[in-house]
Amino acid sequence: MTSKIYALLGPHASGKTVLAGKLMQLGIHYIPMYTTRTPGKIDSDERFYRFVSKAEFFKQDFVVRVTYKGDYYGILKKDVLSALQEHKISLLLLDANGVKQLRHLLKENFETIFLMVDYVTLVERMIRLGHKNKEIKYHLEYAENNNEFEGWKDASHVVKIKSTTDPRTVLDQVLAIMGLMQFLPPEKAR
Repeated sequence: MTSKIYALLGPHASGKTVLAGKLMQLGIHYIPMYTTRTPGKIDSDERFYRFVSKAEFFKQDFVVRVTYKGDYYGILKKDVLSALQEHKISLLLLDANGVKQLRHLLKENFETIFLMVDYVTLVERMIRLGHKNKEIKYHLEYAENNNEFEGWKDASHVVKIKSTTDPRTVLDQVLAIMGLMQFLPPEKAR
């Protein structure tokens, strides 16, 4: 069995976490991210993150380790090895620096899916998430300064999302990229 690990990439509010949640509901294995960040109102779901102290973080054997806004984030080596041994397809959330680290190690077992979202859609989503203007400006500037909008250039796959894109379409595109098909509900299969 050839196992694959897919990383979802994109700027803040591109829909990575929502998409990961939907994929997990369909039974796709998820590799959690460990972080020293304090859980907040956004991205505090423990399905995606393991919140640990800095002391605990530095005791771990990470295969990927990055920093963002003064906090540390990492993917455990044992989680990646376990995913490759036990699951045909696994999923994780990463940024460009994490991708570089994992791509070098996993080679043909690793692919990236970039969620390409325009500024207007990002701003609309951040407003819905409850971000204030200062936070929206910060996230957009961060994405620009760290070339997050250019991530599609190095991605294995790109999914283009607009404010009018049906979330089901995005999910179906990602499932197709992963080589999976979703069964139609009985009422549509007739």
